[in-house]
Amino acid sequence: MRIPDPTVAPSPASSAPPPFREVLTDSLKYWEPLRIGYNAILTLVVLGWVAFTWPRLRGAFTWSSILALFVLAVLANVCYCAAYLVDVPVQYSAFRDSWRRRRWLLWLIGVIFAGIIAFYWLADEIYPSVQ
Repeated sequence: MRIPDPTVAPSPASSAPPPFREVLTDSLKYWEPLRIGYNAILTLVVLGWVAFTWPRLRGAFTWSSILALFVLAVLANVCYCAAYLVDVPVQYSAFRDSWRRRRWLLWLIGVIFAGIIAFYWLADEIYPSVQ
């Protein structure tokens, strides 16, 4: 039987996983500042549609449409939280260090996907129904 040498540091594969609090704090510190950019890009998509279709959309601005826009903005931010469903488990894997360097790709893919959905929703659901 081999006795482990106490002067040798354990390999990274055998090290204990980080505590949940540390992983969650790391996720929050990373994703929450990026939420501002996410919301800014989605706001630019909506403002772009309003600017380019203003004469036709002018009559669509009512209190109920502003409330619907607010609800859609809240739902977009709920969808943004899906990043945590990916980020937290991957931080418990052996790929934690490489993931932390490349998770900006998840943000980019998510922003592009959300922008496409917002663009589609405006083009297919909102714009045709405006008289």
